[in-house]
Amino acid sequence: MNILVTQRLPEEVMNMLHAAHTVVVGSDDRPMSPDSLIRQIARMDGLLSTISDRIDADVMDAAPGLKIIANYGVGTNHIDLKAATTHGILVSNTPDVLTDATADLAFALILALARRIVEGDHRTRSGRFRYWAPLEFLGTEVSGKTLGIVGMGRIGRAVARRAAGFNMNVVCATRKNSRQPDKDGRVGYTDLNNLLKISDFVSLHVPLTPETHHLIGKDELGKMKPTAFLINTSRGPVVDEAALTEILFQNRIAGAGLDVYEHEPMLTPGLADLSNCILLPHVGSATIETRTRMGMMAAKNLLEGLAGRIPTNSLNHQALR
Repeated sequence: MNILVTQRLPEEVMNMLHAAHTVVVGSDDRPMSPDSLIRQIARMDGLLSTISDRIDADVMDAAPGLKIIANYGVGTNHIDLKAATTHGILVSNTPDVLTDATADLAFALILALARRIVEGDHRTRSGRFRYWAPLEFLGTEVSGKTLGIVGMGRIGRAVARRAAGFNMNVVCATRKNSRQPDKDGRVGYTDLNNLLKISDFVSLHVPLTPETHHLIGKDELGKMKPTAFLINTSRGPVVDEAALTEILFQNRIAGAGLDVYEHEPMLTPGLADLSNCILLPHVGSATIETRTRMGMMAAKNLLEGLAGRIPTNSLNHQALR
C-alpha cells in the first residue's frame, strides 16, 4: 500500500513505515502546499499528516482509496472529521505522549516570565550588563504564588504537580463533570471569573471547541491582576489575540507567554514589538523523546487502519463500515 507522510519524521518512525509499505514524503522541513497535497494524495491508501496540514473535503475527494488519516499530534481542528466519516476514512491522533513535555514548557514560561529570563539574556548579549545593582532588573517570585489552571485534563494536572514543588496555591476552573479527585488537597476548584481575579499566573490547558474559542477575551483579561501573567500552550484561538495585544501594550497585566497563536503562524500586528511577552514557535511537544513517541504512535495508528482495524486512538470508528 502507498503512504503519504507530509513531513519527514524521526528516523525510527520512518524506518517502521518503510518496512511495511511504500512511503512518499512530502517535505523534509516544511508543510506541503494545498495543491501539492491534493496532487500527491490521489493514489494513497494512508496519510500521516501534521497539525500544519489542512485536511478538508477537497483533499478527501482527491483520494478515493484513502483509508486512514493518522494525525501527528493531539489536536485535530485542521481535519474535517465529519467529512472523513462521510468518506469512510478513519482519523486518529496521538494523545497522552506529549503531556509531560507540554507541562514542562508551560512551567518554563512561568519561570521565564517571572524572572525576566529572555529580557536578561538579550541585555547581556547586547553588552548592556555593566554592573550588579540592588534594584536592577527585578522580577517576581514563583514560590508561594497562586497558579490558576484553566482546564484540568492530563496536561493541566501535570502542571499542577510541578507547581507543588514550588509550594504554589493551585486553583482550577473546569467543567464540573471533568473534575478529578485531588487526594493531596493541593488543587482547589473555582469558576473562571474568580480564578482570573485571584491568580498570579493563569495557564490555559483546554481543547479548542466552539465553547472555548476566545474563552479569554478583553473582559476576562480585564479581571486579571495588573501583576499577573497569562500562559497559553493549548490552542491559539482560545485567546482573543488582538485583545491580549492591547492589554499588554497598556501594561494592564504583567506579561504573557505564548506557544500558540490565533492565526498561526501569523502574529497579531504589534504583538512581536512588546517586551512583556515571550513568543515561542509552537514547541510544546518539541523534545526528541516526545516527538519520537508521537511518531511511533501515529505510525501504529496508520498501520492498524491500513490493516482494516480500528486504531487504538481512533476519533471516528464509525467510519469503518
